[in-house]
Amino acid sequence: MIRIDRLTKRFGDKTAVRDLSLEVPRGELFCFLGPNGAGKTTTIKILTGLMRPSGGTARIDGIDIRQSPVEVKKRIGYVPDMPYLYERLTAAEFFRFTADLYDVPRSTIDARLEEMFGLFSLLDHRNALVRELSHGMRQRLIYAATFLHKPKVLFIDEPLVGLDPYTIRLIKDLLVAHARDGMTIFLTTHILSVAEEIGDRIGIIADGRLQALDTLQGLRKCHGGTDLESIFLRLTRRPDAGNPMPGASR
Repeated sequence: MIRIDRLTKRFGDKTAVRDLSLEVPRGELFCFLGPNGAGKTTTIKILTGLMRPSGGTARIDGIDIRQSPVEVKKRIGYVPDMPYLYERLTAAEFFRFTADLYDVPRSTIDARLEEMFGLFSLLDHRNALVRELSHGMRQRLIYAATFLHKPKVLFIDEPLVGLDPYTIRLIKDLLVAHARDGMTIFLTTHILSVAEEIGDRIGIIADGRLQALDTLQGLRKCHGGTDLESIFLRLTRRPDAGNPMPGASR
């Protein structure tokens, strides 16, 4: 469903993504991990058509993102780490506006609104202006709007930022359920326990290069360590980086 071949992105003298190649099949929940500045968000922005690569190719559902960006965008959903919402719209207006962008039939929008707003506990806030919503409610609205057109591929950059424990559990359960139903999910997170809990496979990137790609069990076997944190730190620590605190374990 997602195929990346030698993807590269340069910003002047800096190379953010270096010859990245990987495939994510239909129905996989793929977790893309790395330290700050590793190239995770740049990769997602390229895959969602928000940024052009300097080299290489990427296909979503068999469609080249550079040749047919609109066709790709019809098939995907995207939840960025800092989503932008139109603050002068009500929650319901924002939802309907998003539905129109994806050509969701008018006859189904109201039913989808009731379904998604009910799922994310937004029914009582449908007429509230977006600017009046709390950060957590805005995040729930983004998810409701992202799921409404039933994308084939879902990209999420830090899926649990600003969410309460109930919504975190809801989001994790939804992601797993949608993947089992055939949705391909590509997410980044700094919360390694999330990747351990829900990821089918895990990719670890550092300095723009893919360092490892496997299931959690495969990573343990190939790279040692009993938990993802120890494997992650071993693969991504800079050569000049010492222990983060005096007395830290080696």
